[in-house]
Parts: sequence; structure tokens; C-alpha cells
Amino acid sequence: MLSRTPVHAPSPWTNIYGLTRTLLALGTLLTLAFSDSATLFRPVAFQGNHPTCHGVEAGGAFCLIPRDDLDVMRWACVAVLLVVASGWRPQLTALPHAYISFSVFTGIAIGDGGDQMTAVLTLLLILPALGDRRRWHWSTADSAAEHPRWLLLAGASALIVVRLQMSVAYFQACVSKLPHAEWADGTGMWYWGNSLAFGAPGWLHPLVGPVLANPVGVAALTWTPLFIEISLSAALLVPQRVRYVLLAAGMSFHLCIAVMMGLWSFALAMWAGLLLLCLPLGGELRMRKRPAGHESSDQQERSKATALDSEKPASRAAATS
Repeated sequence: MLSRTPVHAPSPWTNIYGLTRTLLALGTLLTLAFSDSATLFRPVAFQGNHPTCHGVEAGGAFCLIPRDDLDVMRWACVAVLLVVASGWRPQLTALPHAYISFSVFTGIAIGDGGDQMTAVLTLLLILPALGDRRRWHWSTADSAAEHPRWLLLAGASALIVVRLQMSVAYFQACVSKLPHAEWADGTGMWYWGNSLAFGAPGWLHPLVGPVLANPVGVAALTWTPLFIEISLSAALLVPQRVRYVLLAAGMSFHLCIAVMMGLWSFALAMWAGLLLLCLPLGGELRMRKRPAGHESSDQQERSKATALDSEKPASRAAATS
């Protein structure tokens, strides 16, 4: 007769997953708050006015209102994203967060890869967030034993899928460049660095210009991102100590893209994905230890419950004697 072996899975409800949600919300929030409606919702060649509201896109938030009210909806989304970024009640904010991410990706005219990645990641994070009973996603993770097994497995499985998604994204980002001669011969970044749309800002020209003008420098700037991307695609195959190095490399890589090209929402989305890709499942970011007497309300409630449970055997023993 086969025995049933208990399933063990790391708790998905950690402050690492919480920080991921905050970064994703901030990326979309910055796009909506610092771009006016005339920029976000404008005509695009061969597509027409945005939001286009065709097919599945018609379900987006910006297609449910008249065009005159787009600014009102934009600020309403900003308000919701502020709540999401604060970490309050992930269970309640998961679906609105995913819906806003979808609406922005399908509705605005200036979308980039960061909006697409945010829409994908917030959709995948619905499962762990709906099972998250904490008041704040910064709180210490609940014990896995306190949740139904199916809820634990659903949340942990979703985070594993996020990791696979990030691996595939970095693999595709590297491999898709290789057939192009500019990336193969080491001159690709010369074109990007001198682009009027995505080139380095004026204050960086004295630093970046000489590097781009040097054959060795421009080759290093071209091939280093390829090496980082293909390494990150293999992050799940290497020991954890190596993943920490890859995390630092990936964070620095996307910081450079944000500074040089101004793609800050893209950087925030990729930083969020990198945290889940490179940090241990079920792990916690180490926070400064709080002084005695400054426990969170959730921790105080758990401590009281533990104290009451420990008193019950003692009271029974006293009654018996």
C-alpha cells in the first residue's frame, strides 16, 4: 500500500515577494504620474488613437470611459497603485494591480518592454497574493503550516513560473540579438548610444562619448549585456552563491539602461523579476531588528495566541493536582 508523503514547499508570502509587488507598482505609477494624457493617449501611425479598444484591449480601464475622462482614470489608477506600493492588504489589491497593469500595457501609446513585463508578472503574482492574509506584505512570512496545502502549492508554483518566465525572457533577449551583424561584430551600442531617441543624455556625453568612439570600449559595451543576459537565463542552474553575483550584475545592468536611455519603468519591472529569479524561494530580506516593545500588530497577535496556548496545559495540570 502506498503511503502519502507530505508535500513541503517554501512559503511564498515573504517580504521579497512584497518588494517585487512594490517595484512593479512604482514602475507603472511613474509612467502614469509623470506623463500627461496627451502623451500617453495619442495617435500612432497605422494604429489610430490610443487606447485603440480593439478585441481584448476593449476590456482595459481606459476603454470604459469617454476620452474626455482619461485624465480622471489616470489619476484614479495612480491612487490605487500608491496603495499597492505601500504593501497594504495584498489579498485585496492583487486583482486591481493586475488589471491596471493590463490596462496600461494595452492602452497607452508609449508602452515599452517594462509595461509588458509588468503585465505578465502581476498576472502571475495574483495566485500568491490572493492567499496572502497579512496586513502588510512587508511583515514576516506566515508559517506554511498556517495555510491550506493547496494554497501554499499554488502560491509557490506561481513564483516558480515567474522564475521560468524571467529565464526565458533573458534567453530570448540575448539570442534575438545574435543574428544581427551589429551585435555580433561589437558595434551595436555605438548605434544605440548615438540614437536621438535612446542615446545618452547630454550630461553623460563627456563620459560615454570617448568610450563609444573607442573600438575596444564600444565592443565591451555591446558584448557585456549579452554575457549578462545569457548568464541570467541560466541562473536557475547555478548555486545560490552565484545567483547573488548575477543579481548584482543584473541590477547594475538595468540601472545603466535607465540612466543612459531613461527607461526607469523598464528597470523597475526587471529589478522586480530579478529578485524572484535570483533570491531563494521562501527567503526573507534581513531587516533591522526592532527594539523590544515595537512588534507589529500581526506579530503581537501571534505572540498572544502562542502564550495562551502555552498556558492551557499548565492550568489543566493545576486543576488536576
